[in-house]
Amino acid sequence: MQKIVIVLVLAFLALSSCKQSSKSERFLPPSTGGVNSLMVVMDNELWKGAIGDKVREHFAARVLAVPQSEAILSLVQIPPQVFRGATKNSRSVLYIAEDSISIGHIKTDLYATPQKVAVVKGRNYAELVANIDLVAPKAIEAFRNNEINEAQRRFKKSLNKEQDLNEEFGISLNVPSVYSVGKHEENFVWMDRQILKGNMNIIAYEMPWDSFTTDSTFVRDIVKMRDSVGKKYIPGPDVPGKRTYMITEKAFAPYVFPAEISGRKAAEVRGIWEISGYPMAGPFLTYIINDEPNNRKLVLEGFIFAPSANKRDDLLELEAILKTIRFE
Repeated sequence: MQKIVIVLVLAFLALSSCKQSSKSERFLPPSTGGVNSLMVVMDNELWKGAIGDKVREHFAARVLAVPQSEAILSLVQIPPQVFRGATKNSRSVLYIAEDSISIGHIKTDLYATPQKVAVVKGRNYAELVANIDLVAPKAIEAFRNNEINEAQRRFKKSLNKEQDLNEEFGISLNVPSVYSVGKHEENFVWMDRQILKGNMNIIAYEMPWDSFTTDSTFVRDIVKMRDSVGKKYIPGPDVPGKRTYMITEKAFAPYVFPAEISGRKAAEVRGIWEISGYPMAGPFLTYIINDEPNNRKLVLEGFIFAPSANKRDDLLELEAILKTIRFE
């Protein structure tokens, strides 16, 4: 009987411990920080030297396909002794230190939620450099995905209710309520929102399944597709004696990457748009989705017009929206 009581007491204590553990995990404070901002925790001397240069080389590299030079992340450096209290709640953290071990890894929700903390340690300069090189690509991807998830969480609170995308293409997107449908024609829907110095835009259309037949002409075919859609649906400013419309910038070919959207294979395209016959330009992000169940290529695109303004954070918002696609 005494053994049974002891077993029951131990089981109760174990269960109580699990409950306390789960409660402590649930009560992590909410993370803080600006969009695409990275808290870099490292000694001031390391930051001023070659290790700091290596950090900037990776984490402050230029964003692809934007007119102005913008860093992929805005870096804020503090020494380790200052990394306490509210500073530990930063959404994205990079912690670098000389130590007796050599490691490079990424932690999730260490001090707050949602949070990603990349930790790099080394016994000397060479190990620190090697570990930064090793962890940087994974950390940047983790930081960006965390920013996208946070953006999606925020704008999900107030969504656009218009059904044009569903009616035309059988899809839905989590689009913030500040966007509205400005054009809906056969096989084309255009939504936009006004921002301080311009506007942000989302367009959708479909192409035949066999639109892109060979890899060798893929980029050229993408440009041809975008230019034909721009000519048909996206006019530029009124200029006497000219017809202006959106095309892909002629000077530089767009960047193309493999992607997966809503469980379907896709191509991610980043580049610069311009207006044929008029000095206007800006960045675009396009997803060409292999929608095999519907025997089509579905194209979603976001583009921005904001002269002289930074566009990195607006591009992230568009990416966050486009990645919420659901096939109804």
